[in-house]
Amino acid sequence: MSKIIESGDDLPHPPPLTPEQRKLISATVPVLAEHGVTITTLFYKNMLEAHPELRNVFSHSKQQLGLQAQALARAVYAYAANIEDLTPILPVVERIAHKHTSVHIVPSQYDIVGKYLLEAITHVVGADVFKGDLYDAWGVAYWNLAHIFIDRERQLYEAAQWVGWRDFVVAKKVKESDEITSFYLAPKDGKPLAPYRPGQYISVQKFVPELGFNQSRQYSLSDAPSPDHFRISVKREPGIPALTPSGQPDPTHAAHPGWLSNLLHATLNEGDPVEVAFPFGEFFLDASPAPVVLLSAGVGLTPLLAMLNTLVADTTTAAAQPVREVSWVQAVRNERVHAFREHVRKVRAAHPDRVRTAVFYSHPGEGALLGRDFDVEGRLDLDRVSRDVLRLDAGDAQYYVCGPEQFMVDVIEGLKARGVDGGRIHAEVFGAAATPA
Repeated sequence: MSKIIESGDDLPHPPPLTPEQRKLISATVPVLAEHGVTITTLFYKNMLEAHPELRNVFSHSKQQLGLQAQALARAVYAYAANIEDLTPILPVVERIAHKHTSVHIVPSQYDIVGKYLLEAITHVVGADVFKGDLYDAWGVAYWNLAHIFIDRERQLYEAAQWVGWRDFVVAKKVKESDEITSFYLAPKDGKPLAPYRPGQYISVQKFVPELGFNQSRQYSLSDAPSPDHFRISVKREPGIPALTPSGQPDPTHAAHPGWLSNLLHATLNEGDPVEVAFPFGEFFLDASPAPVVLLSAGVGLTPLLAMLNTLVADTTTAAAQPVREVSWVQAVRNERVHAFREHVRKVRAAHPDRVRTAVFYSHPGEGALLGRDFDVEGRLDLDRVSRDVLRLDAGDAQYYVCGPEQFMVDVIEGLKARGVDGGRIHAEVFGAAATPA
């Protein structure tokens, strides 16, 4: 367990962009809109070929799908488009900084990224265009942004109990549904864990023999903080489609299952070792006494379950958590994939004055019973959730939304249409997805 933090003092520290340089950056926005993904795809290809050790950092599955290239292209475009005032992109910067610290990105790696990103822009745009003052402006812009990340990530590392990877063991493994299994992870050294903020995630790292290198994934912590273990609840992912050399879907080959989720489900058992990062994440339960509404779909229930369990924890052991009213609104396919059904039912029964629930089954099976297992048949529709469950009459209620991207977009739009101010709506974005509006 380490607490060594790179300083980054030996990296370039250019001055802020001049007004002329900002104009040059702004002038490249149309180019980035048209060629951004081409640039970032080439960037990742060249960088990972030259530095294969970085394959341990980046998701192989998301690389194959092009999701990381798309996410980086969006980030570079947003930076250029907001170069005169970075305020609109600061929430995204914060989210990325947390992701970086969770996989132990260090300042020296920004030097590698800068080299291959500028080379990729040069190749796609053309060396006869991307040169001189324009090239210099982008060099300054890159390092200005890099140091925003480096400085914020240093703050996160300094606040963490440890930096990098810590040895844990699987204390318990529990099947929660046909798709989700929980892993209780205890520190190998037996030392107590510092509390995290409910809603945050950890990174888990394992060696993948088929790939020949480590892979890490972020998994939301699915329980209230405990000094002796973390709990993650992992969905077995069906995987990614096979691709042709040109990057197109290949119908002649079967899709490969998600590397780490299947590895954990199939091979990680009680007593096995696993490497774990300290919890990070900017999506977490606020500390106010306001009512809370938790809206989830699928495995998006996991960070919200940590919030629910914290909210109803015994006040003799919970750390100064105010007593708050809470609603649990959940979209599930059917009873076979309904994880933590009994747990939520018991929570509601134990706190009938504080906890309200509404569960939707889009495709209930023959064994599902309306009124026992679920409340509404169909996809989650806010029109079919009562005002008292949504707590629409509470002007300070806080709303936490997690699930597939389109689900979050629909729920957020629906809440705003019902008069909920956007500042009271908080959404968790999984993987390389764009931030829902």
